[in-house]
Amino acid sequence: MSWVLALPIMIPFVTAVVAFLLRRSRLGDLASVGGSVASLVAAVVLIDKVLDQGVIAGQIGGWQAPFGITLVADHLSAAMVLITAIIGLSVAIWSLAEIGPQSARFGYHALFQSLLGGVAGAFLTGDLFNLYVWFEVLLISSFGLLVIGGRQSAIDGAVKYVTLNLISTVMFLGGAGLLYGATGTLNMADLRGAVATSPDQGLMTLIAMMLMIAFGLKAAVFPLFFWLPASYHTPHYAVSALFAGLLTKVGVYALMRVFTLIFVGDIGYTHEILLWVSLLTMLTGVLGAAAQGDFRKILSFHIISQIGYMVLGLALMTPLAVMGAVFYLLHHIIVKTNLFLIAGVSRRLTGSSDLYAIGGLYRTAPLLAALFIIPAFSLAGFPPLSGFWAKFVIVQASLEIGEGLVAGIALLVGLLTIFSMTKIWAEAFWKSHPDGRQPTLADLPRSARWQMLGPIMMLAAMTVVIGAFPSPFLEFATRGAEQLVDPAAYVAAVLGEARQ
Repeated sequence: MSWVLALPIMIPFVTAVVAFLLRRSRLGDLASVGGSVASLVAAVVLIDKVLDQGVIAGQIGGWQAPFGITLVADHLSAAMVLITAIIGLSVAIWSLAEIGPQSARFGYHALFQSLLGGVAGAFLTGDLFNLYVWFEVLLISSFGLLVIGGRQSAIDGAVKYVTLNLISTVMFLGGAGLLYGATGTLNMADLRGAVATSPDQGLMTLIAMMLMIAFGLKAAVFPLFFWLPASYHTPHYAVSALFAGLLTKVGVYALMRVFTLIFVGDIGYTHEILLWVSLLTMLTGVLGAAAQGDFRKILSFHIISQIGYMVLGLALMTPLAVMGAVFYLLHHIIVKTNLFLIAGVSRRLTGSSDLYAIGGLYRTAPLLAALFIIPAFSLAGFPPLSGFWAKFVIVQASLEIGEGLVAGIALLVGLLTIFSMTKIWAEAFWKSHPDGRQPTLADLPRSARWQMLGPIMMLAAMTVVIGAFPSPFLEFATRGAEQLVDPAAYVAAVLGEARQ
């Protein structure tokens, strides 16, 4: 089992080394795509094992938990590894059309694969300290990807990104140190019992708040989100798409894991804070998007608002709400990555991401217009797309426990999301180009055209399939939520039946 768990982490790092050695030739680009294919195969094997056997765990180096390095996969983490591999392959192919030889020589593909390995490690680790290590891998890789190209705006955005994320790192490391000093362990399964039996529950709540701030900053929740819209619109579009799909979701995943597995003794306090944070995140994100006039800036603010829905499901902490959060998490990765890739094609065709300086894509590039409608409508929650079911479950879970105001805010944010998506449609697609230009997909070189459109069509198809046939995906999310709400199987897989 250790190899099944380790391969999704190892393959991207081996690929990163190969891509770096070959970075001066086209072979480095192809190595990145090949490694992404291998990562997808490893992720499929992993999720097949999880579906067959339930929660699986492996102890690296033969040291038994809680003393060794533990890797563990349940339904949620296995699904996150799979979706990471899908997004990684999609963006790797798309990058072939955007990333030029200069960025490749600077190590783009090596950093890209290192980031994917860090994301997979964060999803599979069973230890808080190793989660910190994977966060550092993500920070280093993402900083490198932000500054590749050397543009002033990218460097400015990267400085803001790193500065605020270092604050998160300090909070995380401080909380982990206090937790280890108080309990003598950082194994997450072992911490469940150690935190529950600690004689100083006040200290446990303080540590919980420190980790909430650290992970909340990673997830870009209110009021800790300012780094995201300051940086996500500056790098290559492939980098923006990768970040939009995966980086904040690592923070959400950490919140979901820690506040269902470890810190469950003071739910009335911690989850009430998460509830208000989620609502304010939803509102500020969608209002920020409504005020923007740049394609990528609108999408960046919408990342924030949609993160609010995921945290809301965790805050409500009912099985249905957590199931909605799991489903929303997986759906949003696909949709948001796709929208940023579409924004990249739009920029390539029209020459700008300023909505008021472009237009005409509905008539000159109807295929791109149709591909935009699918994720845009899904993000807004139109049936029968995947976003409808994600929002429906969250709203239903709110109403089931009498939180009518919460449900109303969730619906209001959905309406405001429609406004923003309509704004993009009206300016970029419907109106004529202000300069009279008529950009078409035929303007792209044939190879670049399909390197860009192929991943977009694949992700759009996934959105349609999940929406049209939601039952198996909802059942999977239900099983994932059950394992989060009742982590007995997780603890048993890591520590053994006798240590539960």
